[in-house]
Amino acid sequence: MNHLQHNRNYWLIVLLLCLSFQTSLANPAKPNFVLIMADDLGIGDVSCYGNNTLRTPNIDRLAREGVRLTQHLAAASVCTPSRAAFLTGRYPIRSGMASESEARVLRWTAASGGLPPNETTFAKILQRQGYATGLVGKWHLGVSCETRDDHCHHPLNHGFDYFYGMPLSLLLDCGSQHSEMCQAERAEYWLYTQTLSFLIFLLALGKLTHCLRIPWKTITCLAIFLLLFFISWYSIYGCVRHWDCILMRNHQVCEQSMVLERTTSVILREALSFIDRNKHRPFLFFLSLLQVHTPLPTTDNFLGRSQHGLYGDNVEEMDWIVGQVLNTLDKEGLTKDTLVYFTSDHGAFLEVHIGDTPLGGWNGIYKGGKGMGGWEGGIRVPGIFRWPGELPAGRVIDEPTSLMDIYPTLVQLGGGQLPQDRVIDGQDLMPLLRGHVPHSGHEFLFHYCGSRMHAARWYQRESGRLWKVHFATPTFFPEGKVGCHTRDGLCPCHRAVTLHDPPLLFELSNDPSEARPLHPSSEPSFHMVVGQIQEAIRDHRDTLSPVPQQLSGSGNTWNPWLQPCCGSFPFCGCQESLLPRVEL
Repeated sequence: MNHLQHNRNYWLIVLLLCLSFQTSLANPAKPNFVLIMADDLGIGDVSCYGNNTLRTPNIDRLAREGVRLTQHLAAASVCTPSRAAFLTGRYPIRSGMASESEARVLRWTAASGGLPPNETTFAKILQRQGYATGLVGKWHLGVSCETRDDHCHHPLNHGFDYFYGMPLSLLLDCGSQHSEMCQAERAEYWLYTQTLSFLIFLLALGKLTHCLRIPWKTITCLAIFLLLFFISWYSIYGCVRHWDCILMRNHQVCEQSMVLERTTSVILREALSFIDRNKHRPFLFFLSLLQVHTPLPTTDNFLGRSQHGLYGDNVEEMDWIVGQVLNTLDKEGLTKDTLVYFTSDHGAFLEVHIGDTPLGGWNGIYKGGKGMGGWEGGIRVPGIFRWPGELPAGRVIDEPTSLMDIYPTLVQLGGGQLPQDRVIDGQDLMPLLRGHVPHSGHEFLFHYCGSRMHAARWYQRESGRLWKVHFATPTFFPEGKVGCHTRDGLCPCHRAVTLHDPPLLFELSNDPSEARPLHPSSEPSFHMVVGQIQEAIRDHRDTLSPVPQQLSGSGNTWNPWLQPCCGSFPFCGCQESLLPRVEL
């Protein structure tokens, strides 16, 4: 009898273990996600992508322990639309984040445009799946729509439980320097002010000397207009640092204007604190770095350390920050449970400089850079994934992928469902990263400059050939220079571009530098390839629907009633008392 009882107990234990094992397979533990996005980092600035003069050991460690993508592409070559596509998995034109004007990014914290509230970010989906969600660093996707406190575009309205950082973006004006655009527009405003002042003086003088028969009421109205004009000039271009260089914690402004010298320390403090607070539950953490955007705030410990001046110092400090995050994951025992992803929002800004000193990065062998339409240098970015035990170490994948692919990848891993009421342009990357499929899910990718399609690519999988056409390219000023030396430093999308008919055709599989355009006389497949891509573009355009434009007109102007303010507007200002700081 004891023997029978023993057998029954034995088989009961086996059954329970089997059920437990099956349950664990059906419901695997949800991984943590740490997404690290640099700002304006060139693909050629990182050691594991070919740079042998800058030291990026921590990013290289990620590549050594994970999977490195060599054809990882941003959906736009400037910040705001690229980040919108990253968070939504959709081309920015679908959400109204592709500008119809030359202002391709949000220019003011107090603009009414931004990522529309009806867009569903991956953070919102994972939040519903029980994830703690946090964003530390740069947002640049809007704050409010109609009132200062509606926060319709704010990170907390897009699925993040916690936000600490800049609602806009770093500007040269956040430091001691000023951008060429700001200097030029200040000069224009000052010229208009002086002209109007001189006119009012002449009218008043004519009235007093009885040379002019003009009512004092008219002169008074002109004087009031001059005063309001001067106030608007001072508010917009005299106080850019005060209005836009601010830090917010959740909905509250906590530093206005921000102290640039300590920003790196507080951003890192907030990043490590978020991980520590949420280490006992699944979390999604988006570290949106302020590096390596001008004015390149760099702490004393890293100044002068690189071979490439202030920009190189800033890159090496950025890599150190990545190392601090990785060390924290190691210390907390989270490394094997966490998918870490590193990228940049687009390529390096080639034209940016102060005086004769260049402050931009390097895009390696790839032509062009930030803002330059569809050239590879502006859209090809680092793409590194590490998840020990789940992804092979040291794997390199030379297949076209997109920042938009992060969306379905995270949603699938986090147990969520993709929205069924809209087009999602990204592809789940896990089968490719794990080596379960040989090719990317992307056959065609489209490259917009604002709302205009400048280029498109076709991956001809059966032959392994990767084709790319350019319908429009920036017109460089002056001719022969590497970039567009315009007032705001960015190449135009709609004006001053060179249109190509037939389009420029390159075979990227043999010419990744886009140095040798193919011609119908020398490439037998020319017309077939162009025809296939044009047909794909027509199919793509059939999926687009009209949406409100977020970056054009009134949506991208300064609205005093929307200005985030610490205190009573317009007397805004506060400094956050530093909590225990992270030593650099």
